[in-house]
Amino acid sequence: MTQALIENRLATPESEPVADVLQPMFDKLFRGPPPLVFEFWDGSELGSGGPGRITLRSPDALRRIMWSPDELGIARAFVTGELNAEGDVATVLRTLQQAMPSERRIAIRALPEVLAVTRSLGGIGKPPPPPPEEIVPRGIRHSLQRDKETVGHHYNTGNDFYRLVLGPSMTYSCARFTSADPTLEEAQEAKHELVCRKLGLREASSDYEALGRRKRILDVGCGWGSMAIHAATNHDVDVVGVTLSEEQAMYTRRRVDDLGLGDHIDIRVQDYREINDGPFDAISSIGMAEHVGKKQMTRYFEQLYGMLRPGGRLLNHAISSVGGSRLARRGFMNRYVFPDGELLDVGMTALFMEIAGFEVRDVENLREHYARTLRQWVTNLEDNWDDAVKLVGETRARIWILYMSGSINGFEDGGIQLNQTLGVRPHSDGRSDMPLTRSSWG
Repeated sequence: MTQALIENRLATPESEPVADVLQPMFDKLFRGPPPLVFEFWDGSELGSGGPGRITLRSPDALRRIMWSPDELGIARAFVTGELNAEGDVATVLRTLQQAMPSERRIAIRALPEVLAVTRSLGGIGKPPPPPPEEIVPRGIRHSLQRDKETVGHHYNTGNDFYRLVLGPSMTYSCARFTSADPTLEEAQEAKHELVCRKLGLREASSDYEALGRRKRILDVGCGWGSMAIHAATNHDVDVVGVTLSEEQAMYTRRRVDDLGLGDHIDIRVQDYREINDGPFDAISSIGMAEHVGKKQMTRYFEQLYGMLRPGGRLLNHAISSVGGSRLARRGFMNRYVFPDGELLDVGMTALFMEIAGFEVRDVENLREHYARTLRQWVTNLEDNWDDAVKLVGETRARIWILYMSGSINGFEDGGIQLNQTLGVRPHSDGRSDMPLTRSSWG
C-alpha cells in the first residue's frame, strides 16, 4: 500500500483514531499513563501534561520501530523527522527513560503490539531505508584506513557547522567552569590552562634555560588547534598537533598563520602510530582515547611513553564509563556519531598507562562540567538552527541535537564521566620532577 493510500485511509471519518489503535502498545511500553503527550499523524493524542510533546508524523515511524525494535529504529525515525520531540530534548529523553522499563531494548516488549497496530493502520511493508548519514565501517577495526574513515565521518562535517555549535573557541571537548557565570570561551580557556599547568608548562627548568630552547609539546587529536594555540601563546612552547581530519588541519593552519604562530605550531594530518620525531617534553591527549579502542590502548600509551623525555608528562582527557563499554553495533552513537568508539573505565586507563611505564599521579573527574558544556552547545545549535540546516541539512542537525541531549543525561546521572588522568615518565633513578602539591594547578 502506498503512503498516499495509507494517509487517505487514515483521514476518512470512519477510521478509528490512531491514538485508540496504539493504546495497547503504549500500555506495554510504560509503567502507567504516558509521561508526555503523544500526537499522531491524524491529530489524535495520548497522554497529558509532562515537560514536552512527542509527535509521530508518519506511519513510517512505526515501520522503523517494527523492523528495528531497539534504539536504532527510534533514532532513525527521529533523525528523519518522522518522529519529533518538542521541548528540551534532554528532559524529554530523561522523562521517557524514567517511565519505561529498565531493559535497554524496551521496544521488544511491545513488538507484538507494534506488529498488530502497524498492520491495522496499513503500514506493513518494506522498512524505509536508513538515512544516508548512517555508517557501517568496513575493514579491520582500528586499522589506519578504517580509523581515518570513522574520524572523517564525524569531524569532516564542516568547519562552519562546528563554529555554530562550538562557538569562537572551536574547542570540541569538556570546558571547565571556574566561576558562577563564565562564557563558554572563558570556560574552555580555563580547561586549556588547567591542562598546561598539569603538564608543568609553567614550571621553570634550568635545563631549558641553559640549552636556550623552548619546551616541545605534542597534542594528539588536536582538533581545531585551540589547545596548541593556548599553550604556544601563554607558555612559550613549541607544539606539534596531529589530526586525521583534513578539514580540521586546513582550518587550524589558517588560524595559526593568522596569529603569527607558524614558527611555533606544526599541524599535521597524521596518525599517532606514524609519529617518529620525538622526544617531547609533554603530551596532551584530549578527546582522543575514545577513538583508539581497548585492544589498542596498551600500544597507544606505549607509543606516547616512548615519545616523552624522562620527567615528561601525559595528560589523558577522555570520556569513561564504569567497567568500560564499546558502543553498540546497532546503537545510535555508533551508526551516526562516533563509529567504533569505545569508553574505558578510568581504572583501566590508569592500568594501561602503568603497563606502558607511566607513573599515574593524578585523576580528576569533570563530568558535571561536560553536562554544562553540552547544554551550551545545544543552545548554540538551537539559536542558529536555520543556518545549521543550510550548512549540513536537517537530518544531520537533528543527529546532533539527539546526540548532545542524550549525552547531557549521561553526564548528569553519572552513566558516563569525563576524567583527566595525569602520568609521568620517571627518570631512570626514580625522579619524577613532579611538584609536591597541586597548588600551582589552580
